[in-house]
Amino acid sequence: MGRTYRISVLPGDGIGREVIPEVRRVMMEVFGSSGDIDLECHEFPCGGEYFLETGREWSKEAEHFTKNKADAILLGGIGAKGPDGKIVRRPDGNLAGYSVVIGLRQELDLYANVRPVKLYEGVPTPLVSKKPNEIDMVIVRENTEGLYYPARGRVSESGRDFAYDLRMISVKGSERISRFAFELAKERNGAPVDKVKRVTCVDKSNLLAGCQLFRETFDKVGEKYRGITKDYAYVDAWTLYAVLKPEYYDVVVAPNAFGDIISDLAGALIGGLGMIPSGNIGKEKAVFEPVHGSAPDIAGTGKANPIAALLSTAMMMEWLGKRFDDLAPVNVAKQIRRAVEEVLREGKVRTPDLCQGAWSDVKPSTTKDVTSEVIRKMKG
Repeated sequence: MGRTYRISVLPGDGIGREVIPEVRRVMMEVFGSSGDIDLECHEFPCGGEYFLETGREWSKEAEHFTKNKADAILLGGIGAKGPDGKIVRRPDGNLAGYSVVIGLRQELDLYANVRPVKLYEGVPTPLVSKKPNEIDMVIVRENTEGLYYPARGRVSESGRDFAYDLRMISVKGSERISRFAFELAKERNGAPVDKVKRVTCVDKSNLLAGCQLFRETFDKVGEKYRGITKDYAYVDAWTLYAVLKPEYYDVVVAPNAFGDIISDLAGALIGGLGMIPSGNIGKEKAVFEPVHGSAPDIAGTGKANPIAALLSTAMMMEWLGKRFDDLAPVNVAKQIRRAVEEVLREGKVRTPDLCQGAWSDVKPSTTKDVTSEVIRKMKG
């Protein structure tokens, strides 16, 4: 019997409640009887829908287990609409579920948001001239500072009405995210175009003081990594370069808000948000979640793409293997990826978001059908 891993499973809202149960089905049907790994899943409701029902974002039990006992955390997506059609918010104005998403990042110090951007064979891209092996980068986003740090407010007095968001960027935060990016580049095969191990710093250092500090720190950290090329781009220019020559990029590192924005743009190049997994990683804890969020507009329709959630699970398994020096979860990750790649490559079973371009004539499959096909490939 292998090591037992305790996973906090937080489906959240919207399509999170659809894709996360499918991920659990993969875990139980494929690995539930395996002697190599034992996954102990503890599932808890949370988010906006739970807030509407209870007045809390999650239970005390869920919070305690997630923060103190779980080896890893799997999150579906946060954000719900109330009966009035508006997004459910806390009394302080923050999204209901803020404590789960942003709170965990801050309290567990999950400083690195990691978003792989890889074009798989069988997936439509608006860049029709690009092949699957030409888009394979990872965006590393600083995750605890910047514009998303809770230093904000609004002033309405004496005829003045304005809001402010303070952007906090520190040497410590910039150092550790830069180091994370360079260490990741050491493990990869380099950029698709030339196989050069390259870390690109994306910022706005021609104007913003915080970005100047970020780039200066990036340079100092990069001096210690002789075999890795340092590269630079202003964030507005990078959005152009990424569309024109995505094959040039290997690892991209950016401050919080910029990293969030450019990873969505990159997602458009590889089939949409339903294809992007992510990990929020700290020294000892990590939360893994599909980038697409709760997508309440398609919740309950069976249209949600489970691939991002499955690939996020593969990331979680890889992280557990590295964290606990255990090959078993690493092998699980390989099985998930291999099955996902095969299903995408065959192109017969796919959700509506992927029935485009050369696959526009394919009859769309449901979330459950896609997962069943992945399971079939894994068992085969």
